[in-house]
Amino acid sequence: MSKKDNGVALILAYLNEKNRPYSAQDVFCNLQKQHGLGKTAVVKAMEQLALEGKIKEKTYGKQKIYFADQAQFKDVSEADLKAMDSQISELSAEVQSLTQSCRQLDTELKELSSSLTTEEMMSEIQELKAECSGYRARLEKIKSATNHVTPEEKEKVYKERNVYVKEWKKRKRLASDMIHTILEGYPKSKREFLDEAGVETDEDCKVVVPST
Repeated sequence: MSKKDNGVALILAYLNEKNRPYSAQDVFCNLQKQHGLGKTAVVKAMEQLALEGKIKEKTYGKQKIYFADQAQFKDVSEADLKAMDSQISELSAEVQSLTQSCRQLDTELKELSSSLTTEEMMSEIQELKAECSGYRARLEKIKSATNHVTPEEKEKVYKERNVYVKEWKKRKRLASDMIHTILEGYPKSKREFLDEAGVETDEDCKVVVPST
């Protein structure tokens, strides 16, 4: 069978199988990727099939529509239609059930994929044991130290710190008031005055007064 005859037979079988109207463009798009049929070849094949009476052709404006010859299909009884409807319902229910099962399996697969393997779990356990061992050793070292600070000593240090911070803030405020008073009659800028007087501010030293 030649390539041309093979294309004609393929298109005929396709139209009979689908049993619905198609344009030549539709058939070309549906079969080109899988079978590599050219558009010109598809158009000629469908015209040939129509001339031979193997398929039917209808013209709507400038477009031609082709479909299978319905005479080749046997009449279907009412009982057969009901049987087919019943089979379609059963298959639809089966498809729905399988779809649900696939979704569930996909969820389980994602959970398993994100879980650690046995080897990875064993490795992480060993790392955690080593980390815990290091913490225990550090804790024992701290417990055995003799230079612990008593609560009383800690409280004393905090009180002294508060005193020094308050004094710091007090002196900073006094110095700031004095500088502002001088600047009222000073002809230059504050920065120039500080440089001439050799005054370094907390900001110059990148120091921030802590909160009490």
